[in-house]
Amino acid sequence: MIARARTGLGGWQTTLADLALILFLVSASALDRQEDAAPPTITVPQQGAPAAIWREGAGAPPLAEWLAGEQHDARLQLTLLATPADGARALALAADLPGARVVVQPAKGQDRATGITAVLAYDRLP
Repeated sequence: MIARARTGLGGWQTTLADLALILFLVSASALDRQEDAAPPTITVPQQGAPAAIWREGAGAPPLAEWLAGEQHDARLQLTLLATPADGARALALAADLPGARVVVQPAKGQDRATGITAVLAYDRLP
């Protein structure tokens, strides 16, 4: 510490001011480095080759009926793919299907149809 003559200011106020300044400089330095860092990456669940695909639409059977007609295998994982607009409906469907996972992803251009797509694939982790 720096020894100071008694001029009215106590030593603890000067020390506190020094510490506040150091904290400010360290915080500002960290924020500056953080802006240069790459944005966080999002890990998308791996998907295997689809064994069966169901798409919501006119003439399609209900999802539960379609699943009943598909083969039963412990290695199969049901994934519901939806856009943000259909995410709530996909979650409601998944609530009735034990072990189903829901992936909500943004629509990519005009070629992506809205609605829910169910994919049965051999990608369940052991």
